[in-house]
Amino acid sequence: APDNTDSSVAPEESSSTTLDTNFDAALDTYLDVPTTDTLNVIFDQNAEAERAYKQAMSTLASLTTHNPAHRFDPYLASGNSVTKSLISSLLPNLHGPGPIGSVMRIAMKLHQYTSRRLSSSLGRDGTGTNSRKKDEEQTSKAIKVVDLLEHSAELGNMNAIYTLAQIYLFPPTRYFVSNPVAAYKSFLYHAQQTGNATSQSIIAFFYSSGYRNVVPVDQAKAQLYYTFAANGGHRGAQMALGYRYWSGIGTQESCERASLWYEAASEQVLAKLQSGPPGGRTLPQTPTRLSDLVGGIFGPGASVASTGFNAGKPAIKAGMARDAGETWEDVLEYYLFNADRGETDFAYRLGKIFYQGSIYGSPGGIASGSEGVGAVPRNYGFARHYFLQIARQIWPRDPQNPLAHKSLPPKNDHAAVGYAAASAGYLGRMYLRGEGVKADPVVAKMWFERGAEHGDRECHNGLGIIYRDALIPGTKPDIRKAVTHFGVAAEQELAEAYVNLGKYHYGKYLIIGFCLQCSFVVQNVIASNQAQTPGILSHVASSSCAMAVSFYKLVSERGGWDEDFLREAEIAWMSPLEQSKEIAVLKWWIAAERGSEVAQNNLAYVLDQDRSALHLTRFSAMAPSNDTARLALTQWTRAATQRNVDALVKVGDYYYHGLGVPEEAEAARLEKAAMYYQSAADTQMSALAMWNLGWMYENGIGVPQDFHLAKRQYDLALETNSEAYLPVTLSLGKLYIRSFWHTLMGGKGGLNIWSSEDDLLDATTTVSSDRQIEGQQSEVVSQAEEKPDYEDEDGPWYLGKAKEEFYKRRTGQQPPVPPSGDEDPIQWARERRNAEQDRDSDFGPEDYFEGALRGIREEEQLNDLRETFILVFLCLLISVLLYVRTRIVDRMRRDQNEGQQDEQRPANLGVFPPPGDPARNDWMIFR
Repeated sequence: APDNTDSSVAPEESSSTTLDTNFDAALDTYLDVPTTDTLNVIFDQNAEAERAYKQAMSTLASLTTHNPAHRFDPYLASGNSVTKSLISSLLPNLHGPGPIGSVMRIAMKLHQYTSRRLSSSLGRDGTGTNSRKKDEEQTSKAIKVVDLLEHSAELGNMNAIYTLAQIYLFPPTRYFVSNPVAAYKSFLYHAQQTGNATSQSIIAFFYSSGYRNVVPVDQAKAQLYYTFAANGGHRGAQMALGYRYWSGIGTQESCERASLWYEAASEQVLAKLQSGPPGGRTLPQTPTRLSDLVGGIFGPGASVASTGFNAGKPAIKAGMARDAGETWEDVLEYYLFNADRGETDFAYRLGKIFYQGSIYGSPGGIASGSEGVGAVPRNYGFARHYFLQIARQIWPRDPQNPLAHKSLPPKNDHAAVGYAAASAGYLGRMYLRGEGVKADPVVAKMWFERGAEHGDRECHNGLGIIYRDALIPGTKPDIRKAVTHFGVAAEQELAEAYVNLGKYHYGKYLIIGFCLQCSFVVQNVIASNQAQTPGILSHVASSSCAMAVSFYKLVSERGGWDEDFLREAEIAWMSPLEQSKEIAVLKWWIAAERGSEVAQNNLAYVLDQDRSALHLTRFSAMAPSNDTARLALTQWTRAATQRNVDALVKVGDYYYHGLGVPEEAEAARLEKAAMYYQSAADTQMSALAMWNLGWMYENGIGVPQDFHLAKRQYDLALETNSEAYLPVTLSLGKLYIRSFWHTLMGGKGGLNIWSSEDDLLDATTTVSSDRQIEGQQSEVVSQAEEKPDYEDEDGPWYLGKAKEEFYKRRTGQQPPVPPSGDEDPIQWARERRNAEQDRDSDFGPEDYFEGALRGIREEEQLNDLRETFILVFLCLLISVLLYVRTRIVDRMRRDQNEGQQDEQRPANLGVFPPPGDPARNDWMIFR
């Protein structure tokens, strides 16, 4: 049956199948209770089951209410309003300059630090009575939820059985206990009774992975249940089945079948995408590899993930920022401080961060989404506030009729115009899609037209969508204008505009949203071309099929709105609870079975680092077992087949050390290790693989000993990665010494100390190349003489300079400076701060403009100095007052103690006995 359920509730479907399971036995026992004459009320089984289920879900909802994954300072979560009231305008600004703002920020930090330390200390020493009572209350509620669900399940409620299985497998909070055996039985019973596709997919996972040894690994049964679930419309099962056909897991490899199942999954993703506002739903944030946060599997410099162009990936930069002690809270605080001071560039970037919900945006434009590694709480209200603050610098007010707005003459400040145009693109998109504001295509068109006047690409693309889909009431589609605007945006390398043009030329006028639909259309074209060309060669058809599967797989994995195991696993892994880490490993494992390379990398990385969260003998975190290594090796191998070069090197390491590999001769195992290193080295990307291969050739391990090939691999490692200079130099020195000793002992094949075959080959190639160059110089000179003379170029040439020169020749003005969106926000802020410090150095300004600004900066510096002196004076004054108060209190206590001693001291009675002495009775006292 189709799986049209939410993530927690499965539909109840009728079935004539009756199985003898635990639920049937419990139900029969309950119904066999004898009735008596005193029973006056007829028991309604279905009503009681539904009542217990609803009560359990209500209690569960109160338990699962939790704080967001990322916590910020209170002023970020309080929700600052866009407009300020009269009272709020009189209050001091928390981020403003001056001693009051500084004192308020320091007090806020001290309050947060004290609160955290106090709460943590109470939790550790057990004196937190409220916390202990809360834990007991939450535990009681969890027991209540499980008891009510079991009661409802015994009465035959299928939704209760499904929810109970989900709780057993994925405990929603730490107050629930994980029970995979009970989860398997519940899912199995639910699948047999209802044919639910989600339950069938979980059963398939148990058979394909052997999770917790609940059932033995049986790929045939896993294939069967995955097929049932995929035919029932489950997207994850369709992805898993496509991956199994693509990789030959449990079945024969079949690119055609893999393409069919991935196509079915991608169609669901596109249907979900197109069901959103104009432009499609907001894409989920991209998943993160845990290894990238530490510079790659082998660390920074040694991993392919952190060398070359990969060094600019957001995850690598985020890991470096965190290692430097920079948190997202500190970054946002720095941006807020500068944005509230009126810095336009900071305000624009801060608006982008709040709009996309991440420090890092994905390349390709707004519709391309954002990176999950820099996730922050998305806040459209904050984004609109900062974008509107920038736009009002160019457009101070809006007309009553947005369609009757007038164009304003451009200002001389090109940077301000560029930021205002880009902000207009965001504001128009928010009004078009109803993000943080009420959807209004008329207002959206006004903002798009304002930004399009200054050439903003997002504004042109937005106008194209409005004209194409006739979103303005009372208008008709205008394809000609739409294509014109799409073309202007596409000329500025906007991915969404390219897709819109591609859809137009393909002949379909659908609302689309960047590369997901682009990938879908491309593989549809490939499939149609294959169908129209029956006599196509086999290798060409295979290549086309592989390309189609790649695009289908990309679309299927990117659109996880309903079920995003990767994101949920990341959040669970960041939790300090051990149970949360178990859930993270489980969800990565499920996603890995569905073919996600990121999940395979994360699962293997966790197991490889001996940080396994599974408390089992085979996954012990204290003493690594061969079963743990076998699972890690399986995931490394699957990730390596998806172009993960570091994983390929890791597979070679496992075979070299004999971890998780089948029992075989050592020579055969080392030979396989060399083969994996050679495969990684052939990619010309991994210097580590080349160094390993060179070491094996030097020592004759896994390969015949060959000093020349060893030197060649060492040289290639240095050419591939300059950071390998020190290890390669040391290895070459050792190689020459070892080769010299080998030659002295009568060996053959040693290296020539004075010259090598590679050097001779390079010299010969250089000479021949020089002769060819000399022979071609005359032709180059003659061709240069025939070229027409152009004006001398002013400065170095760069991409986009031709368009700027054309704009200046046509308008006589400098083009507006559009803000760049591809730079690293943290690195940009750091460079901006360093630039301000350099500009304020003792060397003085470089021009008169800098000299004019120096006075303003000197005033700001003087104000900062005054603030510092005031704060120091206040601190000294408080210290003096505390010292004086302490002395006064000590003096008062000392005087009080002396008075008490005087009262207690007995009077001098001479020879007269003191009170209480028995000799006192022998005396006569006259009064």
